[in-house]
Amino acid sequence: MALTEQEQIRRDHLDALREAGVEPYPAEAWPVTHRAAEILDAYDDAAHDPERAGDGPDGTTPIRATVAGRMLTKRVMGKAAFFHLADESGQVQIYVKRDNLPEGEYNEVFKRLLDTGDWLGVEGTVFRTRMGEVSVEADRLVLLAKSLKPLPVEKTVTDEATGETRTFNEVSDPEFRYRQRYADLALHPEVRDVFRTRHRIVRTLQHFLDDQGYVEVETPALQPLYGGAAARPFTTHHNALDMPLFLRIADELYLKRLLVGGFEGVYEIAKDFRNEGLSRFHNPEFTMLELYVAFKDYDWMMGLVERMIEAVARAVHGSTDVPRTIDGTTHTLDVSAPFRRLPLFDAIAQATGHQLYRDGAVAGRDEIAGVAKEIGLDVDASMGVGKLVDEIFGEAVEPTLVQPTFITDYPVELSPLAKRHRTKPGLVERFELIAAGKELCNAFSELNDPLDQRARFEDQAGLAAAGDDEATREIDEDYLRALEYGMPPAAGLGVGIDRLAMLMTDQPSIRDVLLFPLLRPETTASADAERTPAA
Repeated sequence: MALTEQEQIRRDHLDALREAGVEPYPAEAWPVTHRAAEILDAYDDAAHDPERAGDGPDGTTPIRATVAGRMLTKRVMGKAAFFHLADESGQVQIYVKRDNLPEGEYNEVFKRLLDTGDWLGVEGTVFRTRMGEVSVEADRLVLLAKSLKPLPVEKTVTDEATGETRTFNEVSDPEFRYRQRYADLALHPEVRDVFRTRHRIVRTLQHFLDDQGYVEVETPALQPLYGGAAARPFTTHHNALDMPLFLRIADELYLKRLLVGGFEGVYEIAKDFRNEGLSRFHNPEFTMLELYVAFKDYDWMMGLVERMIEAVARAVHGSTDVPRTIDGTTHTLDVSAPFRRLPLFDAIAQATGHQLYRDGAVAGRDEIAGVAKEIGLDVDASMGVGKLVDEIFGEAVEPTLVQPTFITDYPVELSPLAKRHRTKPGLVERFELIAAGKELCNAFSELNDPLDQRARFEDQAGLAAAGDDEATREIDEDYLRALEYGMPPAAGLGVGIDRLAMLMTDQPSIRDVLLFPLLRPETTASADAERTPAA
């Protein structure tokens, strides 16, 4: 692949540096003492002005700083130069003066052979320029890593008359940002902030659950049978054992085995994999929190979820008000308890005018299919009662639920791992938490009757045979054996970490909260286009 002019110039600079005896990728550690933000926060003229350093009553103690980062906005003015050094905390201006560096280093190395994007180590004294900017006057400058590919240059200009800010050469193409996330992160500190917030969300969840006394565990990602959700799996093959394996679609069945073994509260935050389509809300590889607690039910779990979501909101926003943009309009979600509770069939009745659960029974398939067709859904013979109800809810109800809402009491056909409802025949004790029009959580009173569980597995196998490619085809005999030893009554929960991160950071796409989302293979044409950023 041909190099651009700027890429060739940088390679020439690389060769010249080595010829001059400068190692462009040194192995030695660089002893950073300050971050950029720390320098800006710490400097005070009265205490640190180097021009007034001394032991007298008005003497100051200058700050000596050793920093490292990527060089930006290099401005050379004869015997001196300024550039901004960017590290993870922000940017600080560096002042480079010819006479402060070893002979020849300024003219022969800094001016000629160092480029924006290079990683530099700087040692010097902090001062304030005549323009009022806190800066570091360098007396030592070390190249830490040479950049051979220029980052796109974005320039932000503020109109002094109107106060309007405009960004030129803005890198806003989602394809570029997702595919070259490293460049996106380097250019956009606000993107790094999204992932710091995601980290805070996960840590908050862990601390919340640890404080309840629950144990974080790890279960297999490679499984001989897949289960715990309705989804198509990714398949692979173990050569040594000559057996097929599946990437897990859920952690559920392994975690509930642990309840059989005597743990009373276990959780896992792990990657799951589902061989399905991509959308703004779906990625084939995603992160789930699953929690199982013995001797509890789904009513109790609703209370825990309320407290947990509130804890996350306070960690991220400092309050229970969460801004969320939906179709261009920003809403304020109130995630303080209690959340609204609404039975699934009542929600469908409110949206469609059809009550599909009457006199203690779910309506027949033909009636439900008729409602589905009435609202514009495609119906085929493979769709059972549960699938049809789920499709109606997704079309007519889910997008309308902006404020956090527990949707409760689902048909048994849709929930093969949930316990039958104690007072409503044909339904199970299950809820989903919907907020901003999307599911965040899914929870059950867990089914622990091994005979009922076997019958439901057999029903799922029948649906799979009829053409439902999301139904589980094989019966997990080992899981049934575990249930036969006896599993205590329990509540279980699954939380989509990616969607929770989208909600808490107000991001429009799941790809905005995944560092490296799955993309189609890169074409030669698109790669060539991405090789032509400004110098």
